Amino acid sequence: MKTMYQHIKKSAALVAMGSVMLGAAHADSLEERVERLERLLTEERSRNQILNEAAENRMDELEARLRTNRGPAAPSDAVARWENRVVQLETQLADVKNGDYLDNATARWFDKTSIGAYGEFTFGIDRSGEDEVDFQRFVIFLNHEFNDRLRFVSELEFEHAFVDGGGDSPGAVELEQAFIEYDIQPDFQVRAGLFLVPVGLINEIHEPPTFFGVERPRVEGDIIPTTWRENGVGITKKFQNGLSFDGTLTTGLDLDEGNGDIRSSRTNGAQADADSAALTGRVAYTGIEGLRLTAFGQYNTNISRGSNEDGTLYGATLEYNRGGFDFRALFAKWDIDGLDAESGISVDPDDSLSSVDEQYGWYVQPSYTWYLSEESKVGVFARYSESEFFEGGQRVEEEVLTIGVNYWPVENVVLKADYQVADEEEDDNAEQFNLGFGFQF
Repeated sequence: MKTMYQHIKKSAALVAMGSVMLGAAHADSLEERVERLERLLTEERSRNQILNEAAENRMDELEARLRTNRGPAAPSDAVARWENRVVQLETQLADVKNGDYLDNATARWFDKTSIGAYGEFTFGIDRSGEDEVDFQRFVIFLNHEFNDRLRFVSELEFEHAFVDGGGDSPGAVELEQAFIEYDIQPDFQVRAGLFLVPVGLINEIHEPPTFFGVERPRVEGDIIPTTWRENGVGITKKFQNGLSFDGTLTTGLDLDEGNGDIRSSRTNGAQADADSAALTGRVAYTGIEGLRLTAFGQYNTNISRGSNEDGTLYGATLEYNRGGFDFRALFAKWDIDGLDAESGISVDPDDSLSSVDEQYGWYVQPSYTWYLSEESKVGVFARYSESEFFEGGQRVEEEVLTIGVNYWPVENVVLKADYQVADEEEDDNAEQFNLGFGFQF
């Protein structure tokens, strides 16, 4: 009996000792978890601080551009990406405080991935009296932040509603952008892949709520072939005095393929000829509130494959915004080395203006916007443009006056109407009426 009692006593002591040890181990586990969560919280706060500083620096320039370049329109995709990233980090910090943070070194991949879209629908009665209804384009954004410095940006575009495998439909499926961007510093980025060329006013930011008129300006279609994208590498550098610089080395246009038509000479990133390179540069100034000035140029080697000729684009833009008033102006010109019969470009011999060597255009656009409520606004505009360009084997001289109205029921949805009068060499005072709507999110 005494022996059994001693065994029970010893067993109880062992159980008690084990309980103490388990309790200590459990306490150590809780302490380690708290330390780990506090460490994660500190790391997230540090990353959030770095991001906020970078976002503040970049958003200063982007918001300045929004005030001038877009006036009353919606924020650019770049600003939205930074704002989304800040929200994501704040959510992660809240998860850490609540003890719900996932046990991995980085956030969940879907917390760093964003999607969006824009689209536009148009109805037009053209100068010949024919009418057309078209869902012109639907574009999907898919972007991902690998970390605070490295990101992926892409846009997939569907044009004219559908694509017929037999090739009879007017539609197309196109990769508008797909590039990797890295922040060497908060004010210095590099990118590589397929991206938009940094020229003009709307080539980079062309979502329907961000510009006046149902159709994009004619000059930024015939002279600057919006939407113009190329394969290559590029840099963006911002300086403290309001200056910024963009430089790219990309593939170039092919005038032979486009038969002298600048717009039809785009390769769109598809099996582009690496022997034809284009060097593009742009300097922008935003040091004065409400004002944005740019000067841009591109040197395009071997723009005509048949004759091995080079081409140079140069131009400038002005944007000024004060209150509801906005004024925009653009000039762009192509100088192409003399083309001979070997170029492969078909020129009408009876047309005295058939030379493709020089093609240019310019326009001015004043507008005024009134806010009807916190969400809705209405704006009126007028745009006058002149251009000379090569199309269908002939040189076209064109003057176009467009007047119209935009109505935004909310920031990212717009209803549009405009009336155009075009004075062309072969068709004086041709008229066109357009209606449309667009959206982005």
